[in-house]
Amino acid sequence: MAKTKSVFFCKNCGFESIKWQGKCPSCGEWNQFAEETITTGSKSGAFDLRSASLSREMRDSQIPTLISELPEAPVERYALPDSELNRLLGGGIVPGSVILIAGEPGIGKSTLLLQMALGFETGKVMFVSGEESTEQIAQRARRLGISTNDPYVLTSTDPTVIIARAEELKPAILIVDSVQTLMSSWVESSAGSITQIRESSGVLIRYAKQSGTSVFLVGHITKDGSIAGPKVLEHMVDTVSVFEGDSQHFFRMLRCTKNRYGSTNELGIYRMESGGLMPVENPSEFLLPSFHEQLSGSATAAIMEGARPFLVEVQALVSSAVYGTPQRSATGFDVKRLNMLLAVLEKRCGFKLGAKDVFLNIAGGLKVNDPSLDLAVVAAILSSSEDLGLARNIGFAAEVGLSGEIRPVTRVDQRISEAGKLGIKRLFVSSAQKDLKPTMKGVEIKGVSHVQQLLREIFG
Repeated sequence: MAKTKSVFFCKNCGFESIKWQGKCPSCGEWNQFAEETITTGSKSGAFDLRSASLSREMRDSQIPTLISELPEAPVERYALPDSELNRLLGGGIVPGSVILIAGEPGIGKSTLLLQMALGFETGKVMFVSGEESTEQIAQRARRLGISTNDPYVLTSTDPTVIIARAEELKPAILIVDSVQTLMSSWVESSAGSITQIRESSGVLIRYAKQSGTSVFLVGHITKDGSIAGPKVLEHMVDTVSVFEGDSQHFFRMLRCTKNRYGSTNELGIYRMESGGLMPVENPSEFLLPSFHEQLSGSATAAIMEGARPFLVEVQALVSSAVYGTPQRSATGFDVKRLNMLLAVLEKRCGFKLGAKDVFLNIAGGLKVNDPSLDLAVVAAILSSSEDLGLARNIGFAAEVGLSGEIRPVTRVDQRISEAGKLGIKRLFVSSAQKDLKPTMKGVEIKGVSHVQQLLREIFG
């Protein structure tokens, strides 16, 4: 006899408990348990290892094989019409892969995937929506103005129906918008619950692996920015991409946080227009200011996102603290790293910044983790503190250590090449950087070894 019982699941790791707990014993997170009702079957006894046996079919098909005996099969990919999404996924879609795309409401998840479906030429595409009607999808498709492909549209939230229709059409790509709306009939819980998301996505993943159909899953995020549902969902899929920024911003950044078939350091940049999300081939032209006058607190950094170099503007504002405790605020940059750089400037260079407010912003809404941004941050802070402007044709690409030393960064040749294209005449790098010439690709290379030397070079 089937029995119904209430259990508690951790929303972060999926740990199951018979009672509510404040702290999860598995992942250590607080206040993550949610109650759900599940149906269980009758117990059939404990598993007996001595009586375990395999069927003839399983004995013939599932045999352990040495790695050296496995065949070398090249990974085939479907090329996408979107160049940014192509690079983000590692050069295209691998057949049978499962890609999860998450982001804020209205940031462009459905628009991006519908654009891809309308422009895909390699095979059939099936677009499944549990949030919009067929009329709404048709209106959006006409507004996008793309007619290369004519994808199939289905409005359903039942994974059984979705897979049955996919088996009939045999599409190359299956898009499900969204995974939080799926509701399996064999699970006794509401749509969006941990059990529903885990079971429904598990069925779609098994279908993708067995049929070779690539599956795109649209995911929601919580108010703190994490992907809604159990963390096990991110472990199950092959690729996880998250939109950064908010829906009101001009630029939309799609960052890859997990990729079994490519790099996890790639970043796709789009701009929202009336015709949908347009890929930005050269983001440096949009991220740098169009004016040429010298303003204090502004510096240009040459950074890398995966294999892609581009230039960004770092803005800093240093002012006297109005309240007792100085404020430290950073947008697009790690606040802890900002505090470290401020401590280096105070300890190694003698700048009294402990009683001043410091605000830092990466123009364009980017979130940058590249340590080569350190030197530009230091230059912008010093420029604002002394109220001295920096020339627009000066760039920075180096890491700053705790002793104030300037450390080298990777792929400096690509950074120099990108800086030369955008009109940078002088680029400050670490003097320990190898294989550098005084002038490369029309850019004067200036090596510095310490923050104090940088101060003398840019301000005299």
